[in-house]
Amino acid sequence: MKKRLLITVVLLGLTMFVLSSCGEPELGTEENPLIWVLVPSGESETVLTGFDEVANLLFEETGLVVEPFVATEYAGAIEAMCSDPPKAHMASLATFAYMLASERGCAEAELVSVRFGSPSYNGQIFTRADSGIASLADLAGKTFCRPDPLSTSGWIIPSLELRAAGVDPDNDLDQVVDAGSHDAAVSGVYNGDCDAGSSFVDARSTIEEDNPDVMDVLQVIFISGDIPNDGVQYVPSISRELRDQLNDGLLAIAATDEGVEALDTAYEWTALEKHDDSFYDQFRQILDAAGVSAEDLQ
Repeated sequence: MKKRLLITVVLLGLTMFVLSSCGEPELGTEENPLIWVLVPSGESETVLTGFDEVANLLFEETGLVVEPFVATEYAGAIEAMCSDPPKAHMASLATFAYMLASERGCAEAELVSVRFGSPSYNGQIFTRADSGIASLADLAGKTFCRPDPLSTSGWIIPSLELRAAGVDPDNDLDQVVDAGSHDAAVSGVYNGDCDAGSSFVDARSTIEEDNPDVMDVLQVIFISGDIPNDGVQYVPSISRELRDQLNDGLLAIAATDEGVEALDTAYEWTALEKHDDSFYDQFRQILDAAGVSAEDLQ
C-alpha cells in the first residue's frame, strides 16, 4: 500500500513538473493568439472585414495567429497595452496616442503606414491672399475656421503652433468656428466667413474643382513639421525575433495587391515602412515648442 502511494506521489510530482515547464502556449498560436488593438475610424464592420483579411494573409505568410481587440477610443487601446499582463500585444495608435503610450513605457514603434505616398503629413494654416495676414502673430483678434476640434493636423497641431507663436487659441482669437470638415474649413476662408483656417497637407485642392482660382485666392502662411501616420507598435515584452517575424510578414503582404486592398479596407493604408521611435522626434519638438505634453492632448 505504501509503495503504491509513493508511486502515485512521484507520478503527480512529475506531471506538475512537466506542466510547469511547458507553461503558457507559445504566443501567436490558436491557444494564445497575438492581440492587435485598434480604434476604428470608419464603420467597424468594414474595418474588421479588412482586418480579418490582413490576419489571414499574415497567417499564410508567417503562421502566426492574430486577433483584433476593438477599442472605442485611444485611451482604451493604451490601457490594454499598459495593463499587467498586457491585454494587447500590438496596436495601431495615432501619433499623440503613441506618444503617450511610449512615455508610459507601454509601446514601441516599428512600422509606420503610408498614405498619399508618405509616412507622415503636415498641418497647415491658410488665409485669403488679400487679407493682409502674413504670419501667425497677425491672427490675434481674427476669426478662425477649424475642421474638427479633435483633428490632429486640422486643429491640434495648428493650435499648438499658434501657441508657440504667442497667440493663445483659447483667448487671443476673436472666434473659433467648427467648420465640420477639412474642405469646409477651406471653403469658409475662401468665402470670407473666417479670416484664417487650418487643415491637412494642402487641402485647398479639395475644393479646386468647383473653385479653380482657390490656389490664388488662398495662401498658406504656415506648414507644420512632419506628423507621423499611425502604424504598428508593440508592447516592450514582445521579443525582437517575434517583432521581426511580424514586421517581415506585414511588409510582405503590403507588397501585394491583395494585401494593399486589405490594409486599405482596415486602416486606409497603402503601404508600410520601417520606422522606430526616433521618427517621432519632430513631433516631440512641436509639443516642446508649445509647452505641452502628450498627456495634455488626451
